[in-house]
Amino acid sequence: MWRPGFPFAEMAPALLRGWHRALCIKSIRYRGTAEAPGLVMGLQRGGSCRGRAYRVAAADRLAALEYLDGRELATRAYRTRFLALDLDDGRGGTRRVQAYGYVSDPTHAQYGGALSRAEQVALIVQGCGAEGPCRDYLANTVAHLDALGIRDGLMHSMLTAVDAALEASP
Repeated sequence: MWRPGFPFAEMAPALLRGWHRALCIKSIRYRGTAEAPGLVMGLQRGGSCRGRAYRVAAADRLAALEYLDGRELATRAYRTRFLALDLDDGRGGTRRVQAYGYVSDPTHAQYGGALSRAEQVALIVQGCGAEGPCRDYLANTVAHLDALGIRDGLMHSMLTAVDAALEASP
């Protein structure tokens, strides 16, 4: 979450086991339309991924959850779930916490977890919605992951493929 959109008391490096970051949700609102969907990320079962966890002060929790649910559950392509995260404790170890999160819903019509790479690239190239081009979403995500020291080779290679497709298009 490189754009949390809510006040937080603390941000910490986190490792999520059993789920991985994937381009698997067809965006029909923020990064695409129903007629020309984009493709955005969701958490899919299997593997692991690194990211950031946010601790929200008790006084801000309800507003943060309402904001996030409004943003992430607009089309119900994600399910809410408590996820076990390993956080860097600042002393060379980790501590496990339960965190509220959003995972992709493989039964939803917008789920695109079985798309080929070519289909993924095509959706990202075409997608443009209320928040702008899907390509910008991918590039911003890659840049923010890099800034956090999280190297995601799959997202880098997808951005390279999208840029090549855009360059090759008339």
